[in-house]
Amino acid sequence: MSSLQDQLLKAGLTTKQKARQANSDKRRKNKQKRSGANVEASLQEQVKQDLAKQQAQKLEKDKALNEQKKAELAKKEQHQRILQILTHHSLSDIDGDLEYNYTFDGKIKKLHVSKVIQDALVNGRLALCGLDEKTYVVTAETAEKLATIDPQVVLLKNDRKQEEQIDEDDPYADFQIPDDLMW
Repeated sequence: MSSLQDQLLKAGLTTKQKARQANSDKRRKNKQKRSGANVEASLQEQVKQDLAKQQAQKLEKDKALNEQKKAELAKKEQHQRILQILTHHSLSDIDGDLEYNYTFDGKIKKLHVSKVIQDALVNGRLALCGLDEKTYVVTAETAEKLATIDPQVVLLKNDRKQEEQIDEDDPYADFQIPDDLMW
């Protein structure tokens, strides 16, 4: 009984050259299986997987680092924006004989102001803002704008006073508590 290869040669469907090439390819594959070339292929595949895994980890690490840098840059931009608003909108010539007490970073601070500035702070027309250990006196509108950017910048902002209605039946109506009471 002849092989399929012999039958194809007799029928003229293939040549001797192609038959020899097919036999040599077949022998090479068998020899590689016996010699352990398959182990090399699996080792190469493992190396490719490790490289792909390392690249994925590097991309993830780079992405996290990039996000961190973006957050730091945004924080610096916000700080500069607040500083610019404070320097452009802060009031000058506030010095006076009266001491106005406020808290800044958990410490009680004193600010020497005039009577007009003190009344404006008490009535809510002016507010105190602090940044980088420095205190700024700004208008209430500026303080509201700054509070939308960073609420921790605003140190003191009193509500605007409305004309109070005095109850005529109130026994303590004659004993008003002054708003400018210094503590």
